[in-house]
Amino acid sequence: MESYILDWANLLLRWLHVITAIAWVGSSFYFVFLDSSLTPPVDEDLKKQGVSGELWALHGGGFYHPVKFAGAPPKLPEHTHWFFWESYTTWLSGFALLTVSYLWNANIYLVNPANPVMSSGMAIAVALSFLVVFWLLYNGICRLFGEKEGGDGIVGAMVLVLVCMASYLACKLFPGQAAFLLMGAMLATSMSANVFFWIIPGQKKMVASIKAGEPVDPIHGKRGKQRSVHNTYFTLPVLFAMLSNHYGWLYSHELNWLVLILMMFAGAAIRQFFVMRHGYKLGRNPHPWKYAAVGVVVLLGVIAWLKPVPPAAVAASPAVIAPVGQSVVQGGVEKKSEESAPQESGTNAGSYEKVHAIMQQHCMVCHSAATIAQKNVKFDTPQDIKSHAQQIYQQVVLLRKMPFGNPGALSDDERAAFQQWFESGAPAP
Repeated sequence: MESYILDWANLLLRWLHVITAIAWVGSSFYFVFLDSSLTPPVDEDLKKQGVSGELWALHGGGFYHPVKFAGAPPKLPEHTHWFFWESYTTWLSGFALLTVSYLWNANIYLVNPANPVMSSGMAIAVALSFLVVFWLLYNGICRLFGEKEGGDGIVGAMVLVLVCMASYLACKLFPGQAAFLLMGAMLATSMSANVFFWIIPGQKKMVASIKAGEPVDPIHGKRGKQRSVHNTYFTLPVLFAMLSNHYGWLYSHELNWLVLILMMFAGAAIRQFFVMRHGYKLGRNPHPWKYAAVGVVVLLGVIAWLKPVPPAAVAASPAVIAPVGQSVVQGGVEKKSEESAPQESGTNAGSYEKVHAIMQQHCMVCHSAATIAQKNVKFDTPQDIKSHAQQIYQQVVLLRKMPFGNPGALSDDERAAFQQWFESGAPAP
């Protein structure tokens, strides 16, 4: 029953998380586009009101005319929409999903049985510390260098180094799947913390100054804009990290930390292209094709690097056929043939017995009638195993995704055993 309830919690939280993430990312992307696409107002009345930029847009059969004030508007409107619940709900649902999917079963998903460097409790504490410590370091960098001349470049370089260090450390401490997802959660936590600690408080101070009839300190707007820009560059790396758990050949690579860094870097570079593209259309900056090119080249390089290498064929002696009752030498031992049938010699690596033994150790904890079989896939009988041979081959050999949460628990030799068994027709007694 616990597994059934956790599955429902996982589904509903994932559903909520995706919906709110779409709303948050969508509004973030829209305002980056809007801010980059504003042009000086033409109407004299708008200029007198302090409008610094405007945009005419057509959507859904209607015309829209958003404007941006350089400072405070002449009069504070009665109803103002605040963009923060999209961020908060995304983080809260994501953290709940992380708890249900990983922290609840830390012994399975956060501790690598092949290299158990931490206990379950310690793994939970370290995983949560990634979220907190990264935010503290990132926030400290922004506060120390963000408002200095050339600060944006300094902050960008230091945060890049910080992300690389965190990626390496996460992939060394946790199984690949958990490490990738934890890096996404870490960056997403900092994104939401930017909203909670800087963007919204700054906006509240601006509104309070307007209501009190005091001049608005522009530093609040500058800080909010800076953190908002950081969030937009974090977005594509976060989305990649979250989606990567479906592709075992990514996070199970021996240099998975480098794979993660390169893919996140490619995402940030491609995002830079889209951010600057709006300014290029208005003649504010050169065409940003170089950023897109760098991102695409990195992606293609990773694709070429991770291409599968055909496994070396296992040498085997040809089948020996002997009449009934005659002797046959097999594997250096003389045996009596009981029937006129092929007598195979050589390795038994891809036999059903070898595969079944591996599955008993690594698969039955999730795929057995006694444990409420995940996705209703059971391996209790030879017929069950044979009927799912294609799925087993895909998940274990091609995608290298299983065992779920700890694909590193299977060695290359064990995966080769599954491949040989499948390619030999998936025999079962």
